[in-house]
Amino acid sequence: MASRALGEQYEKYRMAGRIASRVKDLLRNSVGEGSLALEICEKVEGWIIELGGRPAFPCNIGINEVAAHFTPGPDDGTRIPENSIVKLDFGVHVDGYISDNAVTYVFNPKYEHLRIAAEEALRSATEAIRAGMRAYEIGVIIEREIMRYGCKPVRDLTGHKMDRYAIHAGKSLPNVRGINGSRILEGEVYAIEPFTTISTGAGTVIGRDGQIYRLVKEKGVRDRRANEMLDFIRREYKGLPFAQRWILGVRFPMDYIEAWRELVEKRCIAPYPVLVEASNSPVAQSEHTVIVLGDGCEVLT
Repeated sequence: MASRALGEQYEKYRMAGRIASRVKDLLRNSVGEGSLALEICEKVEGWIIELGGRPAFPCNIGINEVAAHFTPGPDDGTRIPENSIVKLDFGVHVDGYISDNAVTYVFNPKYEHLRIAAEEALRSATEAIRAGMRAYEIGVIIEREIMRYGCKPVRDLTGHKMDRYAIHAGKSLPNVRGINGSRILEGEVYAIEPFTTISTGAGTVIGRDGQIYRLVKEKGVRDRRANEMLDFIRREYKGLPFAQRWILGVRFPMDYIEAWRELVEKRCIAPYPVLVEASNSPVAQSEHTVIVLGDGCEVLT
C-alpha cells in the first residue's frame, strides 16, 4: 500500500481506527429507545480500553437537536426517547494517535433522510479527498450532497485535522462552500464529519453548559488537593478532553469535589459548550478519520 510509506507512527493511527470500527460493531445491539445514555457512553469507553486503546475524549451522545459535545454527568438519568435521532461520536487514541468517528441511529422514519444525507456526504468527501486539494473543495462536495437529499448542512460545525494528542490541529474541513483555502497535504490525518438538519432548520448551533472539560492552565490554585488533581489531569490526558465522571469517585474520592470546583472557578479547567441546533431542529452526523494520500485517502474507521 502506498500509505505504508508514510511512517511507522501511522500504524498507531490504524490501530486506533481498528478499535473504533470494532466498537461500532459492538454498539449495534446496545442503542435503542429507552437506553440509558450514561450506560451507553460507559460501555463505549470501556470497550475502547478492553480493546487496547484509550478514549480520546468522553463519548458524545447527541439526542435530537443536540449536535455535539454532550456527555452525561455521573448521575445523569437521560434515556433515549421514542421517535428520536441519536448521534454517537467517540474517539480512540493509541499513544496519542487519534481516530475520531461518529454514527447516527434513527428511531423515527421521518429523520431517515438526515442520516442518509450525512452518510452520503461523507462517502463523497472520502472518495474525493487527496493531497493538493483546498479545504473549500471538500465543503462544496459535502454541501452539494446534503442538499441533494433536501437537507441543510450545519455550517458552523466542521471536520478537522488531527495530530498526536491534538483533536483539532489548526486546519478545518468545512461542510459548506466558502473561502477556506487551506491546502490539504499528503500524510495529514483528518476527521471528516458532515452534520445535517432539516431544510427549515437554522443550520447553525448555539452553546449550552456542558460536562466535557479541557485543561486551560496548569497553575493558579494553592489548595493541595486542587493542585494534586490538576497535576493528574495534566499527566493523564496530555491536553485531550476529559469528563468529571472519569475523575471524581474513580481516580479521586468524592470529597475532592471542592478541589474540582476550585479548578473550574479559577479557570484551570473549562467546559466545552454543548452545541445545539439553533432552531431546535433534529441533527444527524456521520464521521470517518482518514490519512490523506497523493491519489486519495486511507479510511481508518
